[in-house]
Amino acid sequence: MTELVSGTGEPTTADPAPARPDAEPSVARVSQWSDIRHRFFANKLAVVGLAIIVILVLTAIFAPLIAPYDPLKQNLMNTLQSPGGDHLLGTDSLGRDQLSRLIYGSRIAIIVGLASILVAVSIGILLGSLAGYYGRWVDTVIMRVADVFFAFPLLIGAIVIILLMGRGVLPVVLSLGIFSWATFARLLRSQILSVREMDYVHAAKALGASQGRIIRKHILPNSLTSVLVYATSNVGIVIVAEASLSYLGVGVDPEVAEWGNMIAAGRDFMGVKDFMWTYPSLAIVITVLGFVLLGNGLRDALDPKLR
Repeated sequence: MTELVSGTGEPTTADPAPARPDAEPSVARVSQWSDIRHRFFANKLAVVGLAIIVILVLTAIFAPLIAPYDPLKQNLMNTLQSPGGDHLLGTDSLGRDQLSRLIYGSRIAIIVGLASILVAVSIGILLGSLAGYYGRWVDTVIMRVADVFFAFPLLIGAIVIILLMGRGVLPVVLSLGIFSWATFARLLRSQILSVREMDYVHAAKALGASQGRIIRKHILPNSLTSVLVYATSNVGIVIVAEASLSYLGVGVDPEVAEWGNMIAAGRDFMGVKDFMWTYPSLAIVITVLGFVLLGNGLRDALDPKLR
């Protein structure tokens, strides 16, 4: 921008306006997500848990490239081979490579664990939001339905649904998800009961915002922290439940490479060929530990009281 300087008639550039003080970057105004990320990665146990989960996911994705053998290929001339040689973790009673089955078993664990939690969280968020925001008879009905699901132990309820639908990955996912939503709904409801009384929610109502918009834009984003943390930790519990169903003979098909099936196959060889059930059991323990550490790390990073 130019202007005429008095007495010369020559154009000159005007001095730029001074920068506003509040436009300067400030260390004190670190973004919320940067703060959360810093707290999370400062927690060594949380990083260990994240590393375990990342390795597990990568193993599941690249299982065909990592596994040395076809997990379903039988070799009756090479059954119950001890770990070592061509089979690092040995072979089972049908001559199938244990390492390959262990690697492919991570796929079932990840798929069932994450998908079941997604089903449970979706139902829990929907019903928990309605119960917490509207209250009154809506809250009463939803919470009484939740009490019915609380009355069923997870495995018993899952077995009932699987017996009705048949065995397979989808029935296992649906059964575990359906019998896990009640905790998420109740947890979210308790958060919404406090958030809905905040000033910004009342302000949104005064400005004419619809109830749906208030729930989506104001209440849910400020109520989901505890749900996210619980969901992350609960993935491990669902994986244990899925392996338990397969161990009991009501989960995925017996020939599928799955950790519960592997433990069940080694049940008759305990004390003789312990490697058949030890390695899949150890895989479950490490996986559950990873999700628990990750969940605890998210809790510490997201808890506003720790900031």
